[in-house]
Amino acid sequence: MPFNLHSAFAPAGDQPEAIRQLTEGLVNGEKYQTLLGVTGSGKTFTMANVIQNEQRPTLIITHNKTLVAQLYGEFRQFFPENAVEYFVSYYDYYQPEAYMPVGDIYIEKDLSINEELDKLRLRATTSLLSGRRDIVIVASVSCIYGMGNPTDYENGIIRIDRGQTISRQGFLHALVNSLYNRTTLEFNRGTFRVKGDTVDINLPYVDFGYRITFFGDEIEEIESIDVVTGRRIGSMDNAAIFPANLYVAPKDQLQQVIYEIQDEMHAQTEYFKSQNKLIEAQRIKERVEYDIEMIKELGYCSGIENYSRFFDRRNPGTRPFCLLDYFPKDYLTIIDESHQTMPQISGMYGGDRSRKLVLVDYGFRLPSALDNHEFENLQNQMIFVSATLINMNCKVRRRCGRAGGAPNGFAGSAY
Repeated sequence: MPFNLHSAFAPAGDQPEAIRQLTEGLVNGEKYQTLLGVTGSGKTFTMANVIQNEQRPTLIITHNKTLVAQLYGEFRQFFPENAVEYFVSYYDYYQPEAYMPVGDIYIEKDLSINEELDKLRLRATTSLLSGRRDIVIVASVSCIYGMGNPTDYENGIIRIDRGQTISRQGFLHALVNSLYNRTTLEFNRGTFRVKGDTVDINLPYVDFGYRITFFGDEIEEIESIDVVTGRRIGSMDNAAIFPANLYVAPKDQLQQVIYEIQDEMHAQTEYFKSQNKLIEAQRIKERVEYDIEMIKELGYCSGIENYSRFFDRRNPGTRPFCLLDYFPKDYLTIIDESHQTMPQISGMYGGDRSRKLVLVDYGFRLPSALDNHEFENLQNQMIFVSATLINMNCKVRRRCGRAGGAPNGFAGSAY
């Protein structure tokens, strides 16, 4: 489905020219462009028109969760027929794992998960891997943090059709491999229940579930259901069931992954012992062994992102995957409030590494957890959106060079 902009107003003032210049720059392959304008000059509406002109998946990044929510609401109004998604990290709301050596204070990662945030994050990734092109993801800067391998996540999608031949037991195994939990009690998000030849699935990324009815080894019926009442919503010819978690461990390689984690644990333990750091040696051994037991039983553990190198089969020192890897190569990035957002991206890189370095030095995490993100090398084309007191309306400037700072130092024709 193409982008279809809904608005009671048409571009006015400097907006038509800004829209034309930005669209022209994207068509001509401009890497960086900047849209300047004070608050209230219509920059968001201008960008919505550019998105409609370009007709390609778009990532919009801004520097705090309040602005993310505001932009998410605005773009949903502009594109009600298209996939507008919301993506923020738990770290925007909860305290990440940290250690303060001065006071010997360890702050455990907050295990509380906001179910609505989790649902929206999963819905964003499912939209990106659904094959749709009419997608806008509005995200905070935390979208640069590590996520699971998009290839493994895509391989974990269970695609079924009415009339398909598959054993019920094989289907249940596939659900477990995609990190769904079987339940006989509470029918929570990411769980499934079995009653005879009927399997009900509570999808974690939408507000409804699926009911799969078997006749022998044949899928007889696929229905969408209300997960609270169990009532039937509608019948379907086919369905795609996406994994219940962003970290999907490849089952055929899980044992090898565990061996590699254990190898690094033993190496780090011996290192601490050679430095006469016996407390750190015992600490890292106990922590990793506990995490490995959780991975064996559940397929994941708290803080599994710290082991992402092993699950992703990456070489030491290479960056972890993030939301940007889920986009197609020709996607467009819009940096809102770029004069604040770009410095924050750099600051979050340094802050995340500093926090993890302390955890590694004191035996709370393995050295592989230090693998950090990248940003600029993952970009295709970018538009910076910045408020300024000098330009009273929407103006466009094209930028040369790196994207690593606030939007100044432009080159070429200004207007």
